[in-house]
Amino acid sequence: MSATDGAFAQWLSQAQIAGDRLTAERRGLLQCAFAFRQRCGDDYYSCRLLSHFLLHCDSGLKVAQIARLVGISRPTASHQQGVSSKEAIQAAHHRMAGRPHGKLLPRYAGPIAEFILTHAEATRYDILDFIERTWGVRVSTVALHHFCKKFGLDRATRAEATTPRPSAGHAPAAPHPAETVPSQPVPLPPPPFSRRGRNTRGRSC
Repeated sequence: MSATDGAFAQWLSQAQIAGDRLTAERRGLLQCAFAFRQRCGDDYYSCRLLSHFLLHCDSGLKVAQIARLVGISRPTASHQQGVSSKEAIQAAHHRMAGRPHGKLLPRYAGPIAEFILTHAEATRYDILDFIERTWGVRVSTVALHHFCKKFGLDRATRAEATTPRPSAGHAPAAPHPAETVPSQPVPLPPPPFSRRGRNTRGRSC
């Protein structure tokens, strides 16, 4: 066995992958991945590109196996499953560009809102790039999330605002007019009390 074959077998062993159980197609794929790793190294950019490829090429490998192959954690690999190639490159760029600096000010909310409305497919990294180009400020994705949530620019708030609300339905029917009761004569009050046979206006002379 050559030195390259030995290193390849050791690489598979560290990832807890049994080489003798691999199909010819999967073994060829991993040999190409190992050659890429040997040529490009194990720096952050190379690991990010290799993991993104293995997670999206229908290799049949489990996420945990890919994570061990490229040397990243299982949650990190799982999170990268739903990331596009553009987002993977942007994330790597922001990761390697240095620590965030600066602060998002309230006056940025209007231009950021306009950018989001005019770029419906913009990712959070697109917004971060816009902020850096416009104001020269680099912030983290967490800071951007809190800023957008504060000003109602996050996806959840925007989706709720654009969701059509159900109609109130038919207005309640007007109440039926009360049945008319035939009017009856109002009884007159009794006459003033007086003694029978007595002139209430005084006796006659």
